[in-house]
Amino acid sequence: MRDDELDVAFELGRTCALAAECGRDLRRCAQMYADLFPDTAFGADFFSSLTLATAFSAPWAPADRLKAVNRAALWVTAVDRLVDRGATTREQVNRLTRECVSVAEGAVPRSAITRFLADLRDELATVGDFDDLQGIWRDQLARMLAGMARAWVWRDTHTVPTLARYVDNADSRGSCFVDLSHWIYTADDWARGHLEELRAVSRQVQRYLHLLGDVASYRRDLSWGDLNVLALGVDGAEVTAAIADLERQAEQLIGPVCEHSPRTASYLRRRLGFQAGVTGISDYQRAM
Repeated sequence: MRDDELDVAFELGRTCALAAECGRDLRRCAQMYADLFPDTAFGADFFSSLTLATAFSAPWAPADRLKAVNRAALWVTAVDRLVDRGATTREQVNRLTRECVSVAEGAVPRSAITRFLADLRDELATVGDFDDLQGIWRDQLARMLAGMARAWVWRDTHTVPTLARYVDNADSRGSCFVDLSHWIYTADDWARGHLEELRAVSRQVQRYLHLLGDVASYRRDLSWGDLNVLALGVDGAEVTAAIADLERQAEQLIGPVCEHSPRTASYLRRRLGFQAGVTGISDYQRAM
């Protein structure tokens, strides 16, 4: 085996070991809120997939520095499930939104989902300047919850949004909220001082991930009655073109970030690349 192959194999092995270590922490976290994570919906594969995604996005970070990003991603899946599977009225969705935003601002939690959010908030507060960053974090949380609520209404009223409107609701995916949590917890000084600019880049990456995730989950979404871009009456070739266009736009925004914070740019590029690899987007494009 050549030296370059050894280096690649070493990095892959190290990153998988990092994901496994993160997975142990995440399972312990889920056990603290067992009612939110029933085994039937959150099996071992789920935790492995989540921590592999974060480990490959930031393989240079030790496991303790990936705690916030992993737990933020885990919380997003829990609240998304509550909205999708638990809420039967619009008022239930709105009440959940109000409670979560209130806890993000510092209120005392009164349910399992808000206790988990409060624990994430308190972990982020161990960062010295969280008081200055809490507002942008809370705002992105509110955007995410508003996107989830909007998707719930579309599903409840059998509304079929246009492709453009569907993409614009990508905050419902929650990846920008996860990114902000990660940067608040671990970012370098430049990134932490430019979170508003980075949020704009992250939200563009999120649009790409929103469509790409739908491609990966199409059969499951169809069986569960969830919204999916491929069920909106949009031609598959149009979805493929939109994905490619969103990727180009994201890369254009990531490029300038590299000049100031190479690891932040690398994290965002890895978010794009890892999900494309998991989805097998090249195979999907050929099929279209």
